[in-house]
Amino acid sequence: MTSTPDMVRDDPSRSFINVLQAIDAGAGEDGVKVSGIVDRLDERAFGLLILLLTIPCLVPGLPGAQVIAVGIFLLALQVVVGRREPWLPGWFLRAHVRKSWLSAIAGFADKRLRWTEQLARPRWRFLATGLGERLAALIMALAALTVMLPITNTIPSIALTLLSLGLIQRDGLFTLAGAAVALGWVSLLGALIAGLAFGAGFAVDFVAAHAPWLLQWFER
Repeated sequence: MTSTPDMVRDDPSRSFINVLQAIDAGAGEDGVKVSGIVDRLDERAFGLLILLLTIPCLVPGLPGAQVIAVGIFLLALQVVVGRREPWLPGWFLRAHVRKSWLSAIAGFADKRLRWTEQLARPRWRFLATGLGERLAALIMALAALTVMLPITNTIPSIALTLLSLGLIQRDGLFTLAGAAVALGWVSLLGALIAGLAFGAGFAVDFVAAHAPWLLQWFER
């Protein structure tokens, strides 16, 4: 990520909503490439990029959410390993973001997330910086993986929103809340998958013991 006049030092007090609105205002009628968005972000780029990608995923059944989740996953992993600047594949950076999409995201953030700037503030920093930041990013990666599944993307996206806001505002309380939602969702999915696997195995064993002819019929 190159340095531009729009970039400032890591400042949790700087409105992330204003940053999103500035990106929208700076985009032409034809929109802007993802690389252009990255170049306009400050040192909170990881959290801002993840939030930018997560907002559309809050819409239930959003087409393309699985592709967006790939970008979120890659960004989260980079935070885990301690990378200082975001890296995204060339094809992702060259992707064109429509002006209407940017305006919708900026409008949503202004109407629906403005309250977070009143509540979120630097506190419990150990959960939003250093090791805490990396653990939060690991949980974000897990949440992004569940967005890739053909299930609802809203719940893990809520978790990603809270986690990214926590990293942006250096608010450990937000990261803790997001982690609770994400881990609860992952645990629920794990329990459902285990239940289905156990149920299927039990059914096969039961048929083999009491109706082997049925298995033989399926093997034909």
